Amino acid sequence: MTDRRIVFVVFDGFQPLDLTGPHEVFHSAGDDYACEVVAPRAGPVRSGSGLLVHAGHGVADLGPAGIDTLVVVGGRGVDRARQDEALVSWIAAAATGARRVASVCSGVFLLAAAGLLDGRRVTTHWAREEQLAREHPEVLVDCEPIFVRDGRVWTSAGVTAGMDLALALVEDDLGREVAHAVARRLVLFLRRPGGQSQFSVALWSRQPATDPVRAAVTAIHADPGARHDIAGLAAHAGLSPRHLQRRFTAELGVPPAAYVERVRVEAAQRALTEGDEPVEAIARRYGFATAETLRRTFHRRLGVAPSEYRARFRSTAEPAGAHHVS
Repeated sequence: MTDRRIVFVVFDGFQPLDLTGPHEVFHSAGDDYACEVVAPRAGPVRSGSGLLVHAGHGVADLGPAGIDTLVVVGGRGVDRARQDEALVSWIAAAATGARRVASVCSGVFLLAAAGLLDGRRVTTHWAREEQLAREHPEVLVDCEPIFVRDGRVWTSAGVTAGMDLALALVEDDLGREVAHAVARRLVLFLRRPGGQSQFSVALWSRQPATDPVRAAVTAIHADPGARHDIAGLAAHAGLSPRHLQRRFTAELGVPPAAYVERVRVEAAQRALTEGDEPVEAIARRYGFATAETLRRTFHRRLGVAPSEYRARFRSTAEPAGAHHVS
């Protein structure tokens, strides 16, 4: 019998991918894990999309001892679930003896209700960030990364980020080679590090509201590697540098320099995963001047070096003779 017992907590209205995604990751790692599902009551549990999942245990018949990893899923039903005193108490008791505790998406609200997050840094789906920070000021909320580890507590952003979290847990247990093999088996060619942002440009910034700022933004995206200092952007916008700085920040929520850097980082990310161009050349092409500057920026924003990002993110051709597993 394995000593890595994974117990998933579900409830009416849970997000099915928060359960099935991580469950498949652990299952695909082989016999090292034994997965179970617990709910307020044993039997069928209806997800937020209507999918029925059978919970083998209810909290009244499953003792909280002997759990290696407790994984609490999220979903629209979490707000009602955290009012269930029996469920919250069971989570608190199970977490006490577990080697580690994890949440996917809004499952973090159940961990917070169980008193497990005081003073810890956590993440959740970006749409729930303000609610979590408002209702739990004792928690340090950071919704930039896709997952966060704070001691033995791991939290992740929404839906597919739960699979990234599960892969990180497998890597923590069994090493990178096993985690990489699981990712390939599940055709998860993007093994995202925890520092990877939840947001692309389309999500993390507001859209320009006026033509002058829109002209500056268009210039940045047309050629991310161009100089793009405030004077040059102001010329595109037909405004004074000071006026553009003020308008740009008000309309997009970030100052021009920060916006330029994020667009350049995303352009470099694409280049690293889509081709074999050397890191030094990518750095020059996208305005970082040197590979060292690109490396420092990647570490600050993504938590990994460009070379590691490329190794984790790029797709690889299927090896000769490989067969498909259905």
